[in-house]
Amino acid sequence: MKTLGLIGGTSWHATVEYYSEINKKVSNIIGKQANPELIIYSINIELMREQNKEKIQAKYFEVSKKLQEAGAEGIIICANTPHMVYDYVQPKIDIPISHIGIATGRAAQDAGFKTLGLLGNKPTMTGQFIPSVLEDNFGMEVIIPEANDLEQSHFYVSKELTQGVFSDQAKEFYLNQINKLKNKGADGIILGCTELPLLLKDVKAELPMLATTDLHIDMAVNFIMDGKG
Repeated sequence: MKTLGLIGGTSWHATVEYYSEINKKVSNIIGKQANPELIIYSINIELMREQNKEKIQAKYFEVSKKLQEAGAEGIIICANTPHMVYDYVQPKIDIPISHIGIATGRAAQDAGFKTLGLLGNKPTMTGQFIPSVLEDNFGMEVIIPEANDLEQSHFYVSKELTQGVFSDQAKEFYLNQINKLKNKGADGIILGCTELPLLLKDVKAELPMLATTDLHIDMAVNFIMDGKG
C-alpha cells in the first residue's frame, strides 16, 4: 500500500469524512484487521476565509513539502476550493496530488453527462480550477447559478455548512438551484462543496448529483492500493 498525505481542516467536518471513509474502504479490501498509513495536516480554515490567494498558495506548498518529507507518496486535498492551488503546488513537489476535478470528470463521463451544473462556494463556482479540468480533459460544459444565487450559496457554505450547520433552509435552497440549473440545460449536478453531500444525503433531486467527496475518496483509495490516482 502507498502512504497518502491528507491536507484537511477546510473544513474539519469534511476531513473527518475523508479520514473515516478512506479507512473503511481500504479495510474492506485488505481486511478489517489492518488500515492504511495516512499522514494528516489540518490547516486553520481562517486561511481560506481571508481569500488571499498568495498566502493560500504558500501555505499549501509548505504543507505539501512537509507531507512529502514525512513520507507521503501522494497527496489528497480534503476539500474542493483549495484545489485552486493545484497548478501552483504540483509542479514544485515530487509526489502527485490527486485532483478532485479528475475524479469528478471520470464519473461524469461514465454517466454520459455533457453539461454539468456546479454548486459550492463563490470561489469554487466562479473559479476555473474545476471547470477547466472538466472542459479540457473531458469536453464538458460547466454552468453556474445566477449572481444573486452565487452570493446566497456562498453564505450557506461559509456561514453554515463549513461550521457544521445543516439547515432545512439550505437544503431547500440547493434543491431549488438544481431545478434552475436543469432549466439552463444541465444534465448532472456537481456538489462542489465537501459538505454538500452531507446536507443532501438521501435527498431526491431533479438531476443526478455527483458527490465530489465520495468520488475523491474513491480516487484516494485507488492510489493507496495501486499507486494510481
